[in-house]
Amino acid sequence: MRFKDRVHAGSLLCSELTYLKGRDVLVLAIARGGVVVGDVIAECIDAMLDVIVPRKIGSPFNPELALGAVMHDGKCYINEHIARMLNVEQDYIKSAKEEMMREGTRMLMAYRGSTDYNIEGRSVVLVDDGIATGATVLVSIAWCREHKPASITLAVPVMPRETYEVMKAQVDNIAVLLLPIEFGAVGEFYDDFGPVSDYDVISILSKYKGKSSRR
Repeated sequence: MRFKDRVHAGSLLCSELTYLKGRDVLVLAIARGGVVVGDVIAECIDAMLDVIVPRKIGSPFNPELALGAVMHDGKCYINEHIARMLNVEQDYIKSAKEEMMREGTRMLMAYRGSTDYNIEGRSVVLVDDGIATGATVLVSIAWCREHKPASITLAVPVMPRETYEVMKAQVDNIAVLLLPIEFGAVGEFYDDFGPVSDYDVISILSKYKGKSSRR
């Protein structure tokens, strides 16, 4: 199976989530690509859509290798195995974390005008367009748990099979379409995996401004 684009992937995920329709559901989409997938899901199950911005902390000499990730408010996940293997200094982690926190806050203010969330007691569907290392999703789950949702369902089109076992232990429910054994990058499972802009995110979120929300 391949996905035409993020909209196609979201539409296929909908069939796994229809049981949530009618509940107090908040779709939390990871920016930026997850917002496109989340939009399709939110419309399908008649839910509110909101955005979160976990930021990857890259390794010192290879920014593409995720050392961990951090939320705007400082909630952080560090892959200690990678940190030890690369002998990463704590000063580097502290500096990178602070930089990414500032960037996350800037993005949230641009997208939604606030860094406040009301998640307690709601059924959360955490959405991304795919998972590679899993750092941003793991910190998103941990952050979400601190806000006391009724449940967390992770919904993604594709992730490595080995990552599935890690994620399954972290959430209440999980919806995934592809679990390849051989995995290089999320984009290889899409025909169109073009960049999603800030404008795209803001435009999608604007559709939900008039809907009732507890945010």
